[in-house]
Amino acid sequence: MKGFRKRFSQPGSSPGQLVAARGGARESRIRLMHYTSEHLEERDVGSVEDVLAFVGSPGVLWIDLSGISDVAPLESLGGALDLHSLALEDVLNTGQRPKVDDYEDHAFVVLKQLRFRHGHLEAEQVSLFFSESFVLTVQESSLDDWEPVRQRIRAGRGRIRQGGTDYLAYALVDSVIDSSFPLLEEYGDRIEELQRILLEQPDQAVLESIHQINRELILVRRAAWPHREVASALERSESGLVKRETRVYLRDCYDHTVQILDILESYRDLGRGLMDLYLSTVSNRMNEVMKVLTVMASIFIPLTFLAGIYGMNFDPDASPMNMPELRWAWGYPVFWLAILMLGGGMIVFFRRKNWW
Repeated sequence: MKGFRKRFSQPGSSPGQLVAARGGARESRIRLMHYTSEHLEERDVGSVEDVLAFVGSPGVLWIDLSGISDVAPLESLGGALDLHSLALEDVLNTGQRPKVDDYEDHAFVVLKQLRFRHGHLEAEQVSLFFSESFVLTVQESSLDDWEPVRQRIRAGRGRIRQGGTDYLAYALVDSVIDSSFPLLEEYGDRIEELQRILLEQPDQAVLESIHQINRELILVRRAAWPHREVASALERSESGLVKRETRVYLRDCYDHTVQILDILESYRDLGRGLMDLYLSTVSNRMNEVMKVLTVMASIFIPLTFLAGIYGMNFDPDASPMNMPELRWAWGYPVFWLAILMLGGGMIVFFRRKNWW
């Protein structure tokens, strides 16, 4: 489960101090989209000065910074856009809980992007600043999960080209939240597969898979639960950055978070039930084994009793009461006949009782 290692500032360090984060993209990349209802310009920029040329222009300016191993681009953008130093520090401290902070002229949003990658669950912190004139997004890695939003902007579908920065911020938040649905579908398929395997052949590997999926579901819940508070805080924000017509969409975003949490809680219950199913299946298999062994022992106990009696060293010449059967001409065949009849009779009895 990669991506859940938290990183915070050194205890006692000065607030607002920017320290490069480990594990992000090695090189920072700045992508810029500037659009109106009729015009779109998209490009990669090499310096913050190229970004500043678009600040204040009519329309919506979306600045996307991927990679936070290098502090310089973020620090330059923060200074040029007058972003709060504490918010910039939270961008680099990637262990933040999803939240919304309102400042004088901009808002700061922290989200958790969940994904499966190379068979592991990853959680990446994505940060979002928006004001009346720009939206700045910061991603830890170079992976771009917002390509669908870019496609909507390029195609001009829906309201996104007619909306302002608040609508773009909503679209980005909604994209991060809705990305949990495919993730939950993956967990649903994994749980169904584990249930099938448990009924057929439970083993140690299945037990390890159950423990893993339960741990991952706990971590998904820890990342997804605060998203409900984020959607609610944006909808009820009193900063004036979120327009009244956008609040309706944020309410729908809030509904999505509630739906995700409902599905997640159901899967957590199923995950806990997998452990009960595993223990029950193993117990039933053990009971079947013990039943067979008990039946076998019950059959051989009287046979062993007869063999033990006639295996004793009594001398029939010393007394007529000392096992006279040892003198019989048909004693040995009679002994085997008694053994077979007794064993066969017990098998038939157990079969009729459905004990075997």
